[in-house]
Amino acid sequence: MAYSFTNSKGVTYYLHTKKSMTSTGKERTLFFFSKEQKEGTLDEVPGGYEVVEMKTGLPVLKKVGEKEPAS
Repeated sequence: MAYSFTNSKGVTYYLHTKKSMTSTGKERTLFFFSKEQKEGTLDEVPGGYEVVEMKTGLPVLKKVGEKEPAS
């Protein structure tokens, strides 16, 4: 079951992950939210992260212990 987050406006977003390569050849893991379930959905929030809703209503992942994201 894909992890979902419903924001204060009642819109549901699903958490996804995607692997990409940087220009230096290192692999990077990207996390993002989408209104639709696509390939790469996650069942839970990765360890060390929490979901925070920005002023616009968009959910973002934030590392536990960091400041609030700027909007």
